[in-house]
Amino acid sequence: MAWVITRLCRDCVDQACVEVCPVDCIYGYDGSDAETFPNQLYIDPEECINCGVCEPECPWEAIFEDEQVPEVFQEDTPLNAKCVDAKDDFSVPEVEEKDKPSPEQIEANKQKWGYAG
Repeated sequence: MAWVITRLCRDCVDQACVEVCPVDCIYGYDGSDAETFPNQLYIDPEECINCGVCEPECPWEAIFEDEQVPEVFQEDTPLNAKCVDAKDDFSVPEVEEKDKPSPEQIEANKQKWGYAG
């Protein structure tokens, strides 16, 4: 079992989760295939120890346990797993302080992706 970062992270990329991960299993994509790997963070399911400390840190509410990923985000579970096969194109990002989103921004992001949450 592992945690999954869903498309609610796309283009938001807050990185608060990166800061708290005890095993550095949260990665950003450094490659050029943005069609396969959109601008978001990814959890390596082989490295994740299922501690769950990342989930409450995500201000965009984009992280779910793999068994709890909402149906609308089912494609995001195998997408996170793909980072295992492309490891050379991923790195643990340097954490940059970002403004936290407002409740309205969070809700608008959920609506954008068709998630009622």
